[in-house]
Parts: sequence; C-alpha cells; structure tokens
Amino acid sequence: MGKQQIIITQLFNAPVETIFSILTDHEEFGRTINAKIKRVIDSRGENKNGLGSVRRIHAFPAPAFEESVVRFEPNQLMEYKVTKGSPIKNHWGRMEFTDDHGKTRLNYIIDFEPKLPFFFLGSIIKKAIENPMRKGLERLAGHYDL
Repeated sequence: MGKQQIIITQLFNAPVETIFSILTDHEEFGRTINAKIKRVIDSRGENKNGLGSVRRIHAFPAPAFEESVVRFEPNQLMEYKVTKGSPIKNHWGRMEFTDDHGKTRLNYIIDFEPKLPFFFLGSIIKKAIENPMRKGLERLAGHYDL
C-alpha cells in the first residue's frame, strides 16, 4: 500500500554514450527489458527520444499506458512520468548515467503508487516492474563483458 520505490544500480563495461543511446531509445529500451514499447510522439529537439517525446508501453495483462519524457540531458539523465493510462499513479522514473573509469554506472529510480488501495497490490506491481528491468539490464551488461 502507498508509495513504492525501485532502485537499480547497474555497471556496464561500455562508454556512457553507448549505454545512454540504448536505454533512452524507446524501442531499444523495450527490447532490452523484453517489453513492447513504441515511440508515439517525437521530441521537437535534436533527439527524437528526448524531452517531450512519448512512448506507449503494452505490458500484458495491464492495459497500454504512456510515459512522457520530462527531462533529458544527453549522456547524463532522462526522467519520465506516466501521462496516460496505467494501474498506477504518481509514476516517475529517473535514469542517471555517470562515467566510472570508462564504464557506465546507471542509477535508475522508479517511484509510483497503486491506484487501488489494496494492501498487497503495490508489492505485486513493484515485482512486475522490477524483475524484467533488472534481468534486461543485467543481460545488456553481459553483452559488454567480453
């Protein structure tokens, strides 16, 4: 019940520019976490996945929902929030990318609250979001540990 938070830290043996490019590209991010994600509105800025862009996420069995990028600093930061649909409210995500001696450290925070007041619902939704994120990011990191 109440506010939930997911914190993921992942190290990649690749430069920030490479990992930032993959994880902030909406469709590529979907492939990384094994989810159907499609950019439905391009950013007006230089990067089509940047500030103001919108992605639609189809996460069965939940209905499709949309996330909008609200902050975008190339090779440093992307923040987004759910702006349409979703069984959760006050959903906010932040991906922060830092250089760690030529490697990339990702600090990923997701905050949300379930819309329905059932005691157990928050933890179920948290696991449904967190598990594929962790697995996808670990799998991506493994591609660079050659």
